[in-house]
Amino acid sequence: MKSKVANITTIRTGLFVKPLSIGDTVYLQSRHFHENGRLRTDLHPDLNKNDFSENHLLRPGDVLFAAKGSKNFAAVYEAHNHPAVASTTFFVLRLITDKLYPEYLAWFLNTSFTQQILKKGAFGTSIVSIPKTVLGDLEIFMPSLQKQKAILQIHQLYQQEQHLLNKLSHLKQQYIESTILKEISR
Repeated sequence: MKSKVANITTIRTGLFVKPLSIGDTVYLQSRHFHENGRLRTDLHPDLNKNDFSENHLLRPGDVLFAAKGSKNFAAVYEAHNHPAVASTTFFVLRLITDKLYPEYLAWFLNTSFTQQILKKGAFGTSIVSIPKTVLGDLEIFMPSLQKQKAILQIHQLYQQEQHLLNKLSHLKQQYIESTILKEISR
């Protein structure tokens, strides 16, 4: 089964506000995410709740999609994160169906297949942007919840494998460098 993203989510833009030096809410921007779209842990609140409407607060399960700039990614806002609002860099997608996991939606948006489709609809010269209509018109495959869970588990195992391979590569490099340095210092 397939559905358009606009038929299974509400899509709204992030908020434009000027962050403060200290506050009680985090103003999420692209720089708060790692290369792989994971939220950094070193965040500090930089907005006051009085400076925006409460309906802009992110809820667990909201999917943030970075629609502006060269690096487009999706990430799920989780309950353990600081209270936060999204900046205008993001679209906030809130599921209106129980037939889809937010993590599956984020995974689907992050696939190279989907990224190519979205980038074809982007516009702009200095700052490329994916329009809300392009995101909303995107068709998403909606397998059963059981299959979605299996896909997410496979993806998680793949990410773990990549992490271990990177770690192994780094350790090999250290070993080779130290061996060579020992040999040339004799």
